[in-house]
Amino acid sequence: MTTPAAPTGGENPYGLMAALEQGGTIAWAVFIILVVMSAASWYIMFTKLIEQQKILNQAKRVRTSFWGTPSLKEGAAKLEKNSAYRQIVDDGLRAQDEHTKLLDPVDQHDWLLSSLARSQALVNSKLGNGLAVLATVGSTSPFIGLFGTVIGIYRALIKIGSAGQASIDAVAGPVGEALIMTALGLAVAVPAVLGYNWLIRRNKVVAEQISAFSTDLHGYMVSGGAVRPTLAAKAAAPVAPLKAGTAAAAPKA
Repeated sequence: MTTPAAPTGGENPYGLMAALEQGGTIAWAVFIILVVMSAASWYIMFTKLIEQQKILNQAKRVRTSFWGTPSLKEGAAKLEKNSAYRQIVDDGLRAQDEHTKLLDPVDQHDWLLSSLARSQALVNSKLGNGLAVLATVGSTSPFIGLFGTVIGIYRALIKIGSAGQASIDAVAGPVGEALIMTALGLAVAVPAVLGYNWLIRRNKVVAEQISAFSTDLHGYMVSGGAVRPTLAAKAAAPVAPLKAGTAAAAPKA
């Protein structure tokens, strides 16, 4: 049995670059695909995390400033432009104005409810953008790495057959290449799966807050400002009831 030659220049003969050079086109193709998938998954995780955190911060501002304003339009002005909560308020006000233009009689309660539900669905749909990519990366990257593993084992078997013996120096390179490809596939899949589950959980929290705000806004608008969240009602006790619009009747004294 021959002894493998000692590495020169301090280079690892069984490292990543050596495995890619030995694996040729297939190894490089698998490596590039995994790198692209990993970069895409990390980009989506960071961007979705920032997007979710913005909406969570907006929820805090809604509780502290929005409900204490004398009108919905003034409250909407305090929200960030193009934010999720601003979109829901604007859609509610637009639906309230459009209700007076309907030719067929539709109850204002149902009209506002459907409009707010549609706006809420758009927000939730936007929050879900990109998560399918994470799920795809988490489920397919191990198999892409496994493909590189199979090719590496196949090359090792060819070397064993051509050499006539299973010497370490003959199979160490292809076997090392196979193990590296497996490790790369797992290194890409695990963060994607963890990030997907984490973002899904945070999306549920955001969706619950959006749903609660939409319900409070609906009750506020159909009651002419008489119905508002408990904490907001206590904080805004000295403030006159908010005028939701001409379509809703003002509360009696």
